[in-house]
Amino acid sequence: MPNERLLERIRRMEEDPEHRGEISPQRIISSVLAHLQKLLNTRQGCALISPEYGVPDFSELITECSYETLEDFSRSIEKVIRTYEPRLQQVEVTGDQQDEVSLVLKFRVYATLVLADKRRVPVMFETLVDPRGNVKVK
Repeated sequence: MPNERLLERIRRMEEDPEHRGEISPQRIISSVLAHLQKLLNTRQGCALISPEYGVPDFSELITECSYETLEDFSRSIEKVIRTYEPRLQQVEVTGDQQDEVSLVLKFRVYATLVLADKRRVPVMFETLVDPRGNVKVK
């Protein structure tokens, strides 16, 4: 399995045609982070790749957030990551309580990053969903 997405590999080869060496795990994590940012900010039904690519529109549900809705959000995020980010395995998403003042939903994504050489690196990403449904992954 490649460590980087196709366009990232092409861009790297254009920048440094002689480079054929190993890519650092940090660079791969940055690649996964960038893809998660795009994936979780895409609404289902809006991408040509698949009607299932992306997440449901959370913006209307954030104001009525309950434990059940938080669990639904977590399952949706987990499902889309498992489906569209093959570099991550053993994906688990947990929801934190909603910040009552700012109406921001917080999730943690725990997973194992599988590198091309079969090494496995545990990773954790924090995901914040604002009242408009925009997602920030760090």
